[in-house]
Amino acid sequence: MKQIVQNYRTGVLKVDELPAPTLRPGGILVANRFSLISAGTEKTTVQMAQKSLVGKALDRPEMVRKMLNQARKDGLIDTLRMALDRLDSPAALGYSCAGTVLSVGEKVSGLSVGEGVACAGQNYASHAEVVYVPKNLCVKIPTGVDFEDASFVALGAIALQAVRQTEPRLGDRVAVIGLGLLGQMTVQLLKASGCFVLASDLDPDRLEMARTFGADSAALPDALVDAAAAFTSGHGVDAALITASTKENGPVEVAGEISRKKGRVVVVGAVGMTLPREPYYKKELDLRLSMSYGPGRYDGEYEEKGHDYPYGYVRWTENRNMRAFLDLVQQGRIRLKPLVTHRYAIQDSERAYRLMTEGQEPYLGILVSYPSAGASQPARIIQVAPNQPLSRLNLGLIGAGNHVRDRLLPHLLSMKEVAVRAVCTATGLHGKVLTEKIQATYCTTDYREVCKDPSINAVLIGTRHDSHGRMVVEALRAGKHVFVEKPLCLTEEELEIIASVYAERAQEGLHLFVGFNRRFSAHLDEARQFFRDRRNPLVMLYRVNAGLLPAEHWSQDPAAGGGRVIGEACHFIDVLQFLCGARPISVHARRIAEHRSGITADQTHLSLAFEDGSIGTVVYAAGGDAALAKERFEAFGDGRSLVLDDFRLSEYYAAGRKTVFKTGRCDKGFRSEMSRFVRAILQGDRPAISFEEIEAVTRACFLAMKSQSTGRVYAVRRSATDANSAGDDT
Repeated sequence: MKQIVQNYRTGVLKVDELPAPTLRPGGILVANRFSLISAGTEKTTVQMAQKSLVGKALDRPEMVRKMLNQARKDGLIDTLRMALDRLDSPAALGYSCAGTVLSVGEKVSGLSVGEGVACAGQNYASHAEVVYVPKNLCVKIPTGVDFEDASFVALGAIALQAVRQTEPRLGDRVAVIGLGLLGQMTVQLLKASGCFVLASDLDPDRLEMARTFGADSAALPDALVDAAAAFTSGHGVDAALITASTKENGPVEVAGEISRKKGRVVVVGAVGMTLPREPYYKKELDLRLSMSYGPGRYDGEYEEKGHDYPYGYVRWTENRNMRAFLDLVQQGRIRLKPLVTHRYAIQDSERAYRLMTEGQEPYLGILVSYPSAGASQPARIIQVAPNQPLSRLNLGLIGAGNHVRDRLLPHLLSMKEVAVRAVCTATGLHGKVLTEKIQATYCTTDYREVCKDPSINAVLIGTRHDSHGRMVVEALRAGKHVFVEKPLCLTEEELEIIASVYAERAQEGLHLFVGFNRRFSAHLDEARQFFRDRRNPLVMLYRVNAGLLPAEHWSQDPAAGGGRVIGEACHFIDVLQFLCGARPISVHARRIAEHRSGITADQTHLSLAFEDGSIGTVVYAAGGDAALAKERFEAFGDGRSLVLDDFRLSEYYAAGRKTVFKTGRCDKGFRSEMSRFVRAILQGDRPAISFEEIEAVTRACFLAMKSQSTGRVYAVRRSATDANSAGDDT
């Protein structure tokens, strides 16, 4: 399928051929008929991408600070490589479209294949022939509304939410400052609400257009103060609605000047927000910001998971605003055809962006059309390069997020025995760019295509945690070696199935490898040698300054990420297991009593006992300061002590003397981990991590979560098929 994409590093914008997105349970696939270019927002995005690296840095100083902090940990060269890789990531443009339903997810009701729908949302309602959209970001198109008008739905909902924030009353006198698409629709919505409207813009033609939509008065900015005085008999406007786009403070300054006492100022556009104190203070003005489409915006529970707000308590959500806007279009209260100045077919749409950036002629509403919408089922595989001669290890990537690209892939690509044949990502956008960059053969949005490819003998799974268990099982059943990023899975049931399938496939020589990378660090090699002749158990302490993640982050979601104990603390339990050389046999966990975020599970300590008599504690603290190094590990036994500081410096104490082991950069074992994975497959070595160890760590994490709730100590059973393997009280 065709889609408009832009490379953020080079600024190059093009219509690319990408695999169509896959259907997910909570949304629908839509064959677009029209999408609307949001001229203000998208022009800003395009111009930012076209700036030099220095220009981007000047506009995003906070990102520069993050990069400098990262360079202190990973070194300047690696940090620059990762930063440039991020910039190379393509951006999907567009967030308002309309088309017909191709397929409906299993958790969606009220929509049917073939129906017309209008869709909204960045990275969902894109300029593409086919889009996936969650159910709360799409609405049926009312009878009598065509696809062109319906494609305005996102901007219309933004304008409608802004008017709601204004709280217009019959007879109110309201100023609209900025008469682009949003401003012109806002004028019409205010007139439909029974208001008198004063419109203002730098462009005289837009002033005239506003008059045709019912504006009672119109003025250029330098005449706005006098016009407002005449418009309100000297009292000032009841409300000023700012739909302009500028970094300057002029709009908020003049809005304060023309408002009456106790008036309302509503900011919709991206404008300077340095307020003049005098008018806002003396008039006791009410300043409000309008949050895009309305309640639900930026809430993952609402937008991605489809959890609606109660109608009686949140009357106007973003979805209900979208419906209301289209109803007004159906009734003729809002006219959109006069706003359209240009139309381009998707294959010619690059011209639209040249029009905006070069400014050779005036424009307002720009539509992208899709002539072949729904003509055939969209392809989910795109061949990027000719089939290459097969290597000894032909790899399929399933998921290609930052961790895979930054930490794993560079090491794999440096091995001559390894060839990446396929790249699978959820949308295809990033997958296509990565496929071209590493010269893989094809990209796809369907992981099953990778599993059934006979030329692929190993897969690397780096998707979100909730898909790990299912994909591991399917890949093993398809006869593939599997490397899966931690965690292995999220539930006991998944673990039992994996154990059963792997027990069978291991007899055929297949390997299952989980990304417990820290055990492969040179520091852990040294530590194990240091304690190799011990005769007594170890006492171990692993302190993790994890940093706070917001409650809405996907990894905090028990269903999607499993929480941070399962998702990350598994690393640290594995280090304890690796150093003492024995599997955990019991676990006890306590967490803090409360936290204002509502998340307490990521501020915890885990106490473990091991088969050889060793004991270990993991202190996982999400509430610390980022200036402190993330990880510190200590171990004691047989008159010896070890202190490992953030995988840069290890200090060894024995016989009253200290020795030091340093690495030039933070060495968390990624290079060695990838090498061991490949070597185990190609040379028939024993698994780099035994399944018994993987299972023990995974089960210990499950029991730690259970222990946090009950306060009990649980035994970690060794057999995945044991009926009591969920853990007994000890």
